[in-house]
Amino acid sequence: MSNSPAEGILRYHEETKHHPDRYARSLGYMDWDNQPNPFRVYEGAPTVNLPLLSQDPPGGHLALYEPGRPHAPLTLQSVAGFLELSMGLSAWKAVSGSRWPLRMNPSSGNLHPTETHLVLPRLQGCEAGVYHYAPLQHALERRAEVPGDLWRAAVAHLGCEGFLVGLTTIFWRESWKYGERAFRYCNHDVGHALAALRFSANLFGWRVTCLNGLSDEAVETVLGLRRTNTPSRDEEHPDLIGLVHAGSRDPTPQTLPGELVAAFDRIHFEGRPNALSREHVDWEIIGHAAGLSRKPATPAAPPRLERPEMIEDDVSTSSAASTIRRRRSATDFDRGRGIPRSHFLAMLDKTRPRDGAAPFDAGLEEAALHLLIFVHHVEGLPPGLYFFSRNDRDLPELRALSRAGFTWEPVQPGCPLFLLEPGNFRQTATMVSCHQDIAGSSAFSLGMLARFGETVRREPFRYRHLLWESGMIGQVLYLEAEAHGVRGTGIGCFFDDAVHELMGLSGDRYQSLYHFTVGHPLEDPRLTTLPPYSHLRGR
Repeated sequence: MSNSPAEGILRYHEETKHHPDRYARSLGYMDWDNQPNPFRVYEGAPTVNLPLLSQDPPGGHLALYEPGRPHAPLTLQSVAGFLELSMGLSAWKAVSGSRWPLRMNPSSGNLHPTETHLVLPRLQGCEAGVYHYAPLQHALERRAEVPGDLWRAAVAHLGCEGFLVGLTTIFWRESWKYGERAFRYCNHDVGHALAALRFSANLFGWRVTCLNGLSDEAVETVLGLRRTNTPSRDEEHPDLIGLVHAGSRDPTPQTLPGELVAAFDRIHFEGRPNALSREHVDWEIIGHAAGLSRKPATPAAPPRLERPEMIEDDVSTSSAASTIRRRRSATDFDRGRGIPRSHFLAMLDKTRPRDGAAPFDAGLEEAALHLLIFVHHVEGLPPGLYFFSRNDRDLPELRALSRAGFTWEPVQPGCPLFLLEPGNFRQTATMVSCHQDIAGSSAFSLGMLARFGETVRREPFRYRHLLWESGMIGQVLYLEAEAHGVRGTGIGCFFDDAVHELMGLSGDRYQSLYHFTVGHPLEDPRLTTLPPYSHLRGR
């Protein structure tokens, strides 16, 4: 690969594209004997068992997005609820004597490479410290005690009470199945997790503000990764740290001073990370991409967001929390059933970044992704190829770069949705998504196009952030689908360049990063659904 980090990342992206005659490299079979344990534990670390919610936070569907809700007091119970509705278990599935857990946050192949850590002040029931969240046991594992003067210095700098939440990634969990393309999928999952945290925080009247000025090295230091002896190839790689705080609109510093970060390097961390597999396959290209895309310290700057009026429509009267709990990935769709136009437009509208509205106010960057949509069965809209613009800046350029024959006909005033070409695109949607029928049998499916080459060349670590943004969009669509009585599924397997050719794009100015599909699910009658935490009864 190139000596330039940016060119190396661009090469990784190019080499891990799927093509109709050649897929990205993977093992080629399922090595079940070495399937990674989906649950990390820190053996020997003191454990704090968390209470489960006796009652979900109030609020209907729009409580996922609306700011200004009364904030819950910061207690161990409210932190536990925040984790339960974001990174906890949602159910168990069982069939023919086998069972497996599902989580609130989705993951490619249900493999869950994303781990969650917290830095908490002293609360009734737990000491101030750095903790790892163990979702299977719904418990906190204390990695380190945080001295009172260190926490007070953090609060004085940040200007508000709250706590820190960190995300890390274990690449082996997904490369075990997906091979070299897994680095992409792991970063999709970070985006899903960040959006899940942000939505859950909103239900407690809190915000999540990413400390986007921190370097990866600083994230490693604060979370104790630099002081942890992890089994080879089961390492946790740093992603981000966010401040969870009451829903104030006052500016929050989006970094930590160097002396405060250094203080975390002087405290004692405990707990031995469990080994996840007996044997591993070393996908060197993933480790190389991770190294090339490491984030340095950068100026902390919140993204500039507008606040367009939100499109509202009639949705289920169930609560926002129950929508989070019901989220599932569909495996098959009823191609004979469509969705109303009003539901379709409302779903797309929630993917628009808005100032002060979850999840895109978490403080990463300005929107860089747009949606190329295959409309199959939306009542009141002709089937065809559509485009949904998530920012005004890129639209003139995309129109100039795309196929000359597209109509770019606006669908509705005030909504940035355009009809490019009418027609039946079911077969095309299926083909570009690696011949997966779920992309063509749904009500609609889509690809997410990112402003790519320029972004990565300017700052190589933004490659990961673009993938995070795509995962955040996917999480919005998952919850919107559930709220509107249908179901969604993320699609990581697609023929990258076939999507670009369909749009008429060449070069790397824009690239497709993630696909998604929404429709009426066909349930598998063989599967049984079990409660998420029945195994903790009597704890």
